[in-house]
Amino acid sequence: MVDDPTLLTEVQMESWVGDFDSWDLCDQCCGNLFDKTKFAFDKAKTWSLRKEEFVRRAGFALMAELAVHDKTSPDPAFEEFLEVIEQRGGDDDRNFVKKAVNWALRQIGKRNSTLNAKAIYIASVMLEKKDSPAAKWIASDALRELKSDAVQKKLKAPKS
Repeated sequence: MVDDPTLLTEVQMESWVGDFDSWDLCDQCCGNLFDKTKFAFDKAKTWSLRKEEFVRRAGFALMAELAVHDKTSPDPAFEEFLEVIEQRGGDDDRNFVKKAVNWALRQIGKRNSTLNAKAIYIASVMLEKKDSPAAKWIASDALRELKSDAVQKKLKAPKS
């Protein structure tokens, strides 16, 4: 992109995230720059609390991007994201936010069979206990993919 992740500061990240005004800019920045910084995990959690639509999306998009790109972080880091998703993920019916929540839940659940089981559990809880159309959509869509034969087969395949 346009910056070196090792030189990016928190102040710069905050400035940039505050200027997001489209989902594609948000997602590209999160997946090509922000997820490679030492601040990524903290920013994902912090931004998921914010009210601004694209800042909040950035929090959940960053969770999704880290789930895909970060091959070294242990499961507990992603389990923290699942807790955030369970607590805050279904309370925002804005389209760009709920799609990012769903994306994060699905990507975390596809990392390995342990996280898959935990993501399925979180989605099931959201579906059963949250009284929000956004939560119901997020959970049912995630469950469809996470329980699919294709995902289950991939998770059971030996690692090469």
